Amino acid sequence: MARPNFPGMGGGNMQQLMKQAQKMQQDVARIQQEVAEREFTSTVGGGVVSATVYGRKELKAVVIDPACVDPDDVEMLQDLVLSAVNEALRMAEETMNAEMNRVTGGMNLGF
Repeated sequence: MARPNFPGMGGGNMQQLMKQAQKMQQDVARIQQEVAEREFTSTVGGGVVSATVYGRKELKAVVIDPACVDPDDVEMLQDLVLSAVNEALRMAEETMNAEMNRVTGGMNLGF
């Protein structure tokens, strides 16, 4: 059965395109693994609360300076913890997106 003849898509070009796609796929998998293992730390409240997450969006640690613990204002401490965790997660997401854009040339491939 004859193959369709698309302009500029000779057999050699198609093989080259497939090789490039395979390399991109390998690069994407490698970067996803690297970023998943990286740690991202955010500190809020002038340094009284920090949160560390892995790039795979898993919380690793929360550190709270005992000096900021006020039993009469637990709400403030909760807000600080939420802010620190959310910022660390945002940092991880931004890094993953930036690394993926670098490898894929900005093509949205659903990674």
